[in-house]
Amino acid sequence: MPEFLSDTDDARLLAEERPGDNALALSVGELSFKLKRLVEGEFGHVRVRGEISGYKRAASGHVYLALKDDAAVIDGVMWKGQVNALAFAPQDGIEVIATGKLTTYPGRSKYQIVIERMELAGAGALMALFEKLKAKLAGEGLFEGARKRRLPYLPRTIGVVTSPTGAVIRDILHRLEDRCPSHVLVWPVKVQGQGAAEEVAAAVRGFDAMPADGPVPRPDLVIVARGGGSIEDLWAFNEEAVVRAVADCTIPIISAVGHETDTTLCDFAADLRAPTPTAAAELAVPVLADLRHTIQSHAARTQRCAHRYVERGRERMTALARLLPKRDALLGPQRQRADDAGQRLDRGLERRVTLARGQLDRAGGALRPAALQQQLDRQRDRLAATWRLVQSLNPDAVLDRGYARVTARREDGAGETLASAAAVRAAGAVTLRFRDGSVDATVDDAAPDRPGERKVERKPAKTYPRADQPTLF
Repeated sequence: MPEFLSDTDDARLLAEERPGDNALALSVGELSFKLKRLVEGEFGHVRVRGEISGYKRAASGHVYLALKDDAAVIDGVMWKGQVNALAFAPQDGIEVIATGKLTTYPGRSKYQIVIERMELAGAGALMALFEKLKAKLAGEGLFEGARKRRLPYLPRTIGVVTSPTGAVIRDILHRLEDRCPSHVLVWPVKVQGQGAAEEVAAAVRGFDAMPADGPVPRPDLVIVARGGGSIEDLWAFNEEAVVRAVADCTIPIISAVGHETDTTLCDFAADLRAPTPTAAAELAVPVLADLRHTIQSHAARTQRCAHRYVERGRERMTALARLLPKRDALLGPQRQRADDAGQRLDRGLERRVTLARGQLDRAGGALRPAALQQQLDRQRDRLAATWRLVQSLNPDAVLDRGYARVTARREDGAGETLASAAAVRAAGAVTLRFRDGSVDATVDDAAPDRPGERKVERKPAKTYPRADQPTLF
């Protein structure tokens, strides 16, 4: 045996049962499951207070975290169904009380608590969560004054996000009716408990998404309201979803959550905080009587200003009228110029009449009988000479001497005069016009020459004016 083993050592190379040993060898899995049953049987229901550390939500929806204090750390797991039922959003550094059961995880030889319910460990923890979320959202600029919008002076439609059954909506409606009746749209929501934050955020975003020209009028102003309560009761208005919806809304928002001493993160994100829901209605609209009085005051001031303007204009006009010259002084030169023009007109008319009388006398002398007879004789001689010329140029004058005029035969009888044999052949049918009438003839150009006749070359016939040309007749 090795020197480091004594006679009392019972170490063996091979494992074997010893006399009196009633403990059977267990596998690791068997031991782990025995421990699991023991721990779950002993600690089937526990409540553990600690600070959240290492908070992580898996893609499956389950949450893994650790609860710690100044002495120890215990791992925890929360399944998806329980996570969705939480009334707040867990974060690292928040002290909570977790209710569940202890179990072991054999795969890692560690124990953990399976959390069934988790709550904040008192108002201090809730305020710590409030301050942490406030610092986070403020760091993103959601509470900056530059983001605040001015409220409309006289909104035509007001949207209210609140419970439809509480006293808050009645107070708002009564106050609006007393001050200035307005059209109100109520979006009913839960204002406390599980799902309240999601409904409030959806209502704010719903009002913001309404079209301006839709069947339901889009609000000009939104009031998010709730009555007073503890910090737990008002916690829905501290949820990040509500704060972001209020900050992103393009419609001006008044936050009226709780009483004057209550403060929520919704108040910081809204464009204006009202101490109470009734005060929100007062901030939303002016007093109708005061508005009418203001309008009447403005009307009276406008009328006084108009009268004052007229009076000052009349005074200025009177002062200017004193400086204007008299009427006679203004019209004297013009009257003199008119008199001068009248005298010049008389003289001009007399001169014009004298000139016209001279022209008339000269024209009358030209119309004496002897002179007129001479002009008539000259015109008669000119007309006789022109007629003789016309007679000499008459183409039918030669018909009395035995000549005939050949024209192309047409149905309407207005054929042109043919002056050559070629034209006669081309016409085919002609009319021979004599002194005492006309004869129609047909041209037969194929007739042979007569025997013994000598073919005489004829001179071109003298052409006369064509019948279709204008004549003197």
